[in-house]
Amino acid sequence: MEFFIDTADIEAIRELCSFLPIDGVTTNPTIITKSGKAPEQVFAELEEVLDEDQKIIAQVVATDYEGILAESRKIASLRGGKNVVVKIPVSREGLRAIPAVKSEGTCVLATGIYSPDQAFWAAKAEADYLAPYVNRMCNYGDGVGQVIELIDTLAAYGYDAKVCAASFKNVDQVHQLLAAGTPAITVAPDVIRAMVDHPGTAIAVDEFTSNWRKTYGRSTLEA
Repeated sequence: MEFFIDTADIEAIRELCSFLPIDGVTTNPTIITKSGKAPEQVFAELEEVLDEDQKIIAQVVATDYEGILAESRKIASLRGGKNVVVKIPVSREGLRAIPAVKSEGTCVLATGIYSPDQAFWAAKAEADYLAPYVNRMCNYGDGVGQVIELIDTLAAYGYDAKVCAASFKNVDQVHQLLAAGTPAITVAPDVIRAMVDHPGTAIAVDEFTSNWRKTYGRSTLEA
């Protein structure tokens, strides 16, 4: 199972990677623009902050076939091509481009998926990852249920593509898809923090420390 951070906030990435086994980072054009930095700076900082075994997943901006191919090659050259994944939206031009990009040995994540049908065609085009927008799909129906259905469909046809669920609003959505065995998930920093920082844990730790200090006059195991 792979767990990615969905952000271009370098400090948030540094923070979360300092105590969690994060598998990489996903970005998109909107995320990068919100960083307030030039894309070249964002990519350089990602290369610096992430280990080589952590994936960098970046998206093309071009919407035409030739532009998608050119930008895919540019992204694939980051970090010497090691553990780099190119995101391509499942538009008609994107679906046309996916097999061509794959033929050059590039790992592809099909993005902007709002339905299991779009994901099916991306899988058939041999995309490595499929990124359904879970919360946005909930605006049109049962987004979580549709992603679970997609996982079953891929297994039924023997496709190798991994679902990389994206666009989460809350921890419960993430929990449901983790429980369903989703092979990859990308989540914004605030939702990841909410997954980790349960108030009950803080209360329990404070109680343990307080009782130990009252009894032994210290906050460590040994004097």
